[in-house]
Amino acid sequence: MSASSSDREKSSDAGSKEEISEEEKEAAVAEQDWAAAKAFYDNLTSTKRPRPPKPQNAITVAVSSRALFDMVTERQIYEEQGVEKYVEYQQANENVTLKPGPAFYFVKALEQVNSRLRELYSNDDELFDIVLMTNNHAQVGVRLINSINHYGLSIERFCMTGGNSPIGYLKAYLTNLYLSADSEKVQEAIEAGIASATMFTGNKDIQYDDKQLRVAFDGDAVLFSDESEKIVKEQGLDRFFEHEQLYENKPLAQGPLKGFLEDLGKLQKKFYAKNERLDSPIRTYLVTARSAASSGARVLKTLRSWGVQIDEALFLAGAPKGPVLVKIRPHIFFDDQMFHIEGAQQLGTVAAHVPYGIGQKYNKSKLKGETDKK
Repeated sequence: MSASSSDREKSSDAGSKEEISEEEKEAAVAEQDWAAAKAFYDNLTSTKRPRPPKPQNAITVAVSSRALFDMVTERQIYEEQGVEKYVEYQQANENVTLKPGPAFYFVKALEQVNSRLRELYSNDDELFDIVLMTNNHAQVGVRLINSINHYGLSIERFCMTGGNSPIGYLKAYLTNLYLSADSEKVQEAIEAGIASATMFTGNKDIQYDDKQLRVAFDGDAVLFSDESEKIVKEQGLDRFFEHEQLYENKPLAQGPLKGFLEDLGKLQKKFYAKNERLDSPIRTYLVTARSAASSGARVLKTLRSWGVQIDEALFLAGAPKGPVLVKIRPHIFFDDQMFHIEGAQQLGTVAAHVPYGIGQKYNKSKLKGETDKK
C-alpha cells in the first residue's frame, strides 16, 4: 500500500471517529436537556398530572383531533364556509366541550394502562405517550385543550400545523402509531413506513371495559404482509390453501401493524413480571378470515417465530367478523378490508382501516366516499 493511500485511510478513520464523537455529544446534550426538564416538572408541586414519559422510551400514539373528538359539524363549516369561518366558530365555542370521537375510548384505555404501569414501575418511561397531531390552526388550540382537560386526558404534546399536513412531523415525534379520520393522510403515513389507520365510529353505543385495553387485529395485510392475500385475489382460494400448507414453516413477512403488536407485548411482559398475568390491563386478539385447519398453522408459527404472543386467536373461515367483535368489545379493531370495517361498524365496533396491500385497489373508491362524510 502506498504512503498516500495509508494516510488517506488514517484520515478517513479519524473523520469517522470525529463524526461518532459529535453524535455522542448531541446525545449527551439531549440527555442533559431531558434530565433538566424532568427535574423541573417533578418540582411543580401544584400539578397533579403525571409527567410525560421520555420520548425515546415511550410508545407514541399520535391522534388527530377528528379521531379524538366528534368534529362533524366543525368539518362541515370548514368545507362549506372556509377556514376563516371555521376558526371563528371554534373560538366562539372554545368553552363548549367537544364530544368523544372514534379514538377517544382507545386513548382512555391507553391511559388506564399507564396508570397501572406507574403503580408497578414508578420511574419507568416505557409508557404510552399520546400526541395530538392535527393540521388545525393554533387559534383552535384553546378549545382542544379545554376539551382534553374536561375529560381529564393526559395529552401534553401537541403538533398543530396550521393547514399543512402533519405527516412530516410523525417521525420527529418518534411515532409508533398514527390514527386519523383523514384517509389521505393515513395513506401518506403508511407510505412513509409508519403504522397508521383511518378511524370509523361504530353505529351503535356499546360499553367498553374500563380496566382492560382490548386491541383486535386482522392478520394478512395488517400484522402480516399481503403476500398470501395476493394469491387469493389473483389465483383463488384453492391455490392459496396449497401455498400456505407448502410454506407452513416459512414465517410470513411483517405487515404495518406488527410493530404495534410487539409494543403491546413488551408492556404485557412487564405485568407478567409482577405476577399480573391473570389481571393484565392489556389483551390482544387475532380476528382473521382464514380457516384454522387449512391455513392457520402458518399464522401461529409466524407469531411464534417473532417471539410475539397473541392472547386470543379467532379463525372465522370467511364468516362475518362483526358478531365476534361484539363479544370481544375491543377499543379498536384493525383491518385492511372495508367490508369488514363496515360489518364491525354496523354492530357498534370502532374500526380502523389500514390502507396497505393489494386489497386497496378494491377499497379506494369506497373509502373515499365514507371519509368524505366525516
